[in-house]
Amino acid sequence: MIGKRRDGDGEKKKRKKRRRKGAHRAEEGEDEVQTRHERREREKRRRAKNDQEAKGRERDEEERVQTTSGKVAKTKKNIRNENTRRRVEEEEVEVEERLEKRKKKHGSAKKEEKKEDEGKQMVKEKEREVKKKKHKKVDSKDEEMRPECLTPEELEKLKEAVDERKKLIQSLRGKPWPMKKKLVTLRESQEFVEKYEGALGKGKGRKLYAYKVMMTKKWMKFQRDFENFKTACIPWEMKIKEIESHFGSSVASYFIFLRWMYGINMILFGLTFGLVMVPEALMGRPYGSMPRKTVPRSEETSAMDFAVLWDFGGYAQYSVLFYGFYNNQRAIGWLKFRMPLSYFLVGVGTVAYSYMVVIRTMARNANESGVGDDNSFNFSWKMFTSWDYLIGNPETADNKFASITTSFKEAILEEQESHKDDNIHLTRFLRVLANFLVLCCLAGSGYLIYFVVRRSQKFALDGLENHTWWERNEVNMVMSLLGMFCPMLFDVISTLENYHPRVALQWQLGRIFALFLGNLYTFIIALMDEINLKREEEKIVKFNITTWEASLYNGTISENSTAPSITINPADVPRGPCWETMVGQEFVRLIISDTMTTYITLLIGDFLRAVLVRFLNYCWCWDLEAGFPSYSEFDVSGNVLGLIFNQGMIWMGAFYAPCLPALNVLRLHVSMYLQCWAVMCCNVPQERVFKASGSNNFYMAMLLVILFLSTLPAIYTIVTIPPSFDCGPFSGKNRMFDVIHETLESDFPAWFSKVFSYASNPGLVLPFILLMVLAIYYLQSTSKSYRQANVELKKKLQTVI
Repeated sequence: MIGKRRDGDGEKKKRKKRRRKGAHRAEEGEDEVQTRHERREREKRRRAKNDQEAKGRERDEEERVQTTSGKVAKTKKNIRNENTRRRVEEEEVEVEERLEKRKKKHGSAKKEEKKEDEGKQMVKEKEREVKKKKHKKVDSKDEEMRPECLTPEELEKLKEAVDERKKLIQSLRGKPWPMKKKLVTLRESQEFVEKYEGALGKGKGRKLYAYKVMMTKKWMKFQRDFENFKTACIPWEMKIKEIESHFGSSVASYFIFLRWMYGINMILFGLTFGLVMVPEALMGRPYGSMPRKTVPRSEETSAMDFAVLWDFGGYAQYSVLFYGFYNNQRAIGWLKFRMPLSYFLVGVGTVAYSYMVVIRTMARNANESGVGDDNSFNFSWKMFTSWDYLIGNPETADNKFASITTSFKEAILEEQESHKDDNIHLTRFLRVLANFLVLCCLAGSGYLIYFVVRRSQKFALDGLENHTWWERNEVNMVMSLLGMFCPMLFDVISTLENYHPRVALQWQLGRIFALFLGNLYTFIIALMDEINLKREEEKIVKFNITTWEASLYNGTISENSTAPSITINPADVPRGPCWETMVGQEFVRLIISDTMTTYITLLIGDFLRAVLVRFLNYCWCWDLEAGFPSYSEFDVSGNVLGLIFNQGMIWMGAFYAPCLPALNVLRLHVSMYLQCWAVMCCNVPQERVFKASGSNNFYMAMLLVILFLSTLPAIYTIVTIPPSFDCGPFSGKNRMFDVIHETLESDFPAWFSKVFSYASNPGLVLPFILLMVLAIYYLQSTSKSYRQANVELKKKLQTVI
């Protein structure tokens, strides 16, 4: 029995051991499952943390790339994020330790799962609390970012951040970012700058700094608005831009040149009107006070007729518009205004100012184009950098699109012309033939003008009252018609030469310039002959006036020696022909006839032609738009030379007709509006659109030549021909420039007049002019060498790169 009990006890012990081992194994299995589950959760948490950290780093990097500033705010955010992350990690570690302790104590899987769920809930609640704290911190961010709460280092960093945001705003336009990103960055940067810029500083210094910041902003805004105002004040800027976008830079260069001429004539008109015409009208003797300011008795009946006034005779002739009205009194009015001196100096000053402006403009154009045109990757630059993304107006966008299209046409033509290969011998023969035909045209026009001028002199001797209107104005009309039709003939002849369009334009300009210059000098030669006839007539009138005065004096003495001297009406006093007024009248008539011819040609040749082509094209046998007559193209060369020729006449005749600058200002003003309208409504773009890069300086060169050639006849008449004895501010003097000697002798010390006489000696003037010519030649040669050196250096840089 005892043995059986021992066996039973042994079996019980063995069973207990087995149960314990199974329980241990079960517990170990459960522990392994729990550890595996915990490891997985930890790995998931680590991955989630890593992902969050990576996302945070990416966001930080994006914010750095976008703004490259705001370092102070970001560093504070990062510090706060790191603190919160550390707290969360510490709390999670504590929760895990508590869970492990509880697992060891209780050792049941279900309880541990419940505790894990509770721990997760606690973690979530703590995360919510952390988020609430973050929101509170964000709400209190403004309070924390106050300058009083920041250290000096943080203030410096904030200033650097503000400066970096400002730089980012200035350079944002050139960033290769999408437009949405640019707008967001711009808005954020402006808000940051506006928020923290005025808050920097301490105490009173902060207010002063904020005031300075405000004033700098106001000043920058004022400068920007002033620049916009200056751009808006440029006359006809938008019209010229629109024309350039549709017709190219060659047509736009004409209107730019016309605007420049308008500005020059405004200055000339201001000088003449303010220093000559207004003083004489206000302080001089009134109309009817003396013979030179009174219409003669024989002309009073027709002085107000339209035909007489149209020819600037009658009351217009005896007014401030012409030379003969001005008195030779040395000082006039209560201001003691020196009218003869002012008249002479204004005439010289207008010419000197014109020389200065033309030469300065030529130098500026040469400086702008001195580096040379860089045609490397021309089409790529035009393709990828032509459009302006700040355009918001549909009409402006259409003009920009047309401008880019025209620039591509110009570039394609330049590329075709650079690779063109023609028959050299045939081209030379055709160019020689074209030049021969042009010379024949020039010779024929010169002979025709000479014939008409000789014929008009015969009409003048017979009396202009006995001839028709055409015979009286034959010279002006023939010159205007030649200036209208000869350029068309030259344009037809130039098709034989097969030049590049820019070179063809320069040849056309040179030929028309020779035509106009020949016509102008033929006209001047005719005027010289007429001046000589007037001077001969003046001698006869002088003799008759002396005999008339002697007979009048003797008659009054013989009748009654005690009677008072009789007063004679100024209209009854005999007077000389006043050749200066005659010259001024001829130039005014020439300007008026040339203006009328230009406008009539514009209305008939362009407008009516465009109307006929537009409305008769539907019922005609052929296509009028594609064939004959088609729409007309804008004649750049003819219009440019018309401006230059007209300006030459202004410079030549303004000394004898002070009203010429005013008439030219009115003409140019009307021409701008009328021709802009005609170009946009009646003309079509040229078939061969080309870039007029060097044409503007060529225009200036021709204008300089015409200025020099137009001042020569005026200088000749001033220096050599004596003035009229009874009209004009220089009457009674041997030469017009004697007014300078008279002023030096009467108003300056004797030593000054001696110095001036020595300085005006030809022995000193000629070497000085020669030295100036040599200096100009030297400077021009050095500028050419610098230009060539720039081109060579650019080529070397391109080869190195």
